[in-house]
Amino acid sequence: MAMTLHVDVVSAESPIFSGTVDAVFAPAIQGEVGVLPRHSPFLAQLKPGQVRVVKQGGEEDFFYVSGGVLEVLPHTVTVLADTALRARDVDEAAALAAKERAEQALHNRTGEREWAEAQAELARAIAQLQVVQHMRRRAKH
Repeated sequence: MAMTLHVDVVSAESPIFSGTVDAVFAPAIQGEVGVLPRHSPFLAQLKPGQVRVVKQGGEEDFFYVSGGVLEVLPHTVTVLADTALRARDVDEAAALAAKERAEQALHNRTGEREWAEAQAELARAIAQLQVVQHMRRRAKH
């Protein structure tokens, strides 16, 4: 029997994905982490980016997360995201508009709080655009 993990990707609004996979890759604050079956337990804070799950047979699913927490147990991984979307559901036009708004806010910053909020919005928008670009590259192959 092949060793697998059960993975749940959950946003604040609803479950996004639940299934058995061979591996999970996620954007932790400390850097991208890869998780295989029997991984040592840990918790990690997530930054905006792409979660990739490798299903049995090699098929991959991609998700955008805006941040959250990754909980790893030997045979279970839970991604608890503030916002999570399947990559195909990311709105590229909205992400581009958010990126432009954030860049403009950074240029016109009036205080530390506004600057921090603009930086966070910019990071989320860039992460969404990277997920869209990744999906386009995969579709060409």
